[in-house]
Amino acid sequence: MNLDKLKTTDGLDLAGKRVLVRADLNVPAKNGVVTDATRLERVVPGLKALAARGARVIVLSHFGRPKDGPDRENSLAAVAEALGKIAGTPVALASDCVGEAAQKAVAALPNGAILVLENTRFHKGEEKNDPEFSKALAALGDLFVNDAFSAAHRAHASTEGVTHLLPSYAGPLMMEEISALRTALEQPKRPVAAVVGGAKVSTKIPVLTNLSAKVDKLIIGGGMANTFLLAGGVEIGKSLAEPDLVETAREIMHAAKARSCEIVLPQDVVVAGRFEAGAPSRTVPTIDVPKDEMVLDVGPKTVAHYVDVLSRCETLLWNGPLGAFEISPFGEGTFALARAAAERTKAGTLTSVAGGGDTVAALNAAGVTDDFTYVSSAGGAFLEWLEGRELPGVTALTR
Repeated sequence: MNLDKLKTTDGLDLAGKRVLVRADLNVPAKNGVVTDATRLERVVPGLKALAARGARVIVLSHFGRPKDGPDRENSLAAVAEALGKIAGTPVALASDCVGEAAQKAVAALPNGAILVLENTRFHKGEEKNDPEFSKALAALGDLFVNDAFSAAHRAHASTEGVTHLLPSYAGPLMMEEISALRTALEQPKRPVAAVVGGAKVSTKIPVLTNLSAKVDKLIIGGGMANTFLLAGGVEIGKSLAEPDLVETAREIMHAAKARSCEIVLPQDVVVAGRFEAGAPSRTVPTIDVPKDEMVLDVGPKTVAHYVDVLSRCETLLWNGPLGAFEISPFGEGTFALARAAAERTKAGTLTSVAGGGDTVAALNAAGVTDDFTYVSSAGGAFLEWLEGRELPGVTALTR
């Protein structure tokens, strides 16, 4: 995947052109109301910039997981309305993304206006990357812009299929995401630290394997750390872990050592007898976890050690929390490290890139999202990039 081959629409005359834009409008919504508009806020500047150049902007997106064709619950109607409010201009919605309804809506679209086509997943051809469905989508545009990095790990008709049929370009949000990840992984200022947390090692084996070959310090947190502690012969009481992956954890540790990557694990932890808000908790050394209690966060000595590790690094990549941050007081370790990373970023001494749903939620809870160098809005695509995999939606733009 030669990322230097990515092209943008800069310099093109777009006046009157039908520009088919793949965006990710798959945002949280409840009872027809968008509850988190972050993704919309990020994609709007790119859409408005195209419209300002006289393009007729036609937006494609999936929404939810409809099973049997169109249904009201998975309609993009409320999302299109929210998009219009953020953009400060009316945004029309076509009742379908292909066929007569879509064709009429596109034909009626004036220069400089934005139209959202209904949920691409209302058609089975979308996820099957069906060539005929791709043709129907491509017929609506003169050129294609993919501005949905968060959907680029899927080889669907609206992310990969249409690129075979139209001149195809990367949008500004796509370029932002790729640039941030390249900065952290391919052209980083060293030393580089990665924080990888979350509940299970099983979901992040490829991430850990790939990062151990690319970073200098690998800080492991969350339930994942418990499995690594087990691999080192440490008893962890009733803590969440995956005993069947202890050998895998050992293999990752050995491989990291061979590559001069230091794996950093907790020195002290916060334990409780049960996982619920307000449960009595205390801090103990990692080697002294009681048999009838569970690890739910890292302790202050661990945070101080992690902060010290970061103080000697110039680049940070973060995916996953250090503890059960959703329930008080088990987010304090994650929040403290996030604040320390944010302070160094603001001081200009650290490049910090973070991504993943839980990570974004944790950074939001710590109030530091805006202080990181870049926080990705992607989930699966961000993880697959960390695994070192090629993303079909990105590869398609480099052909």
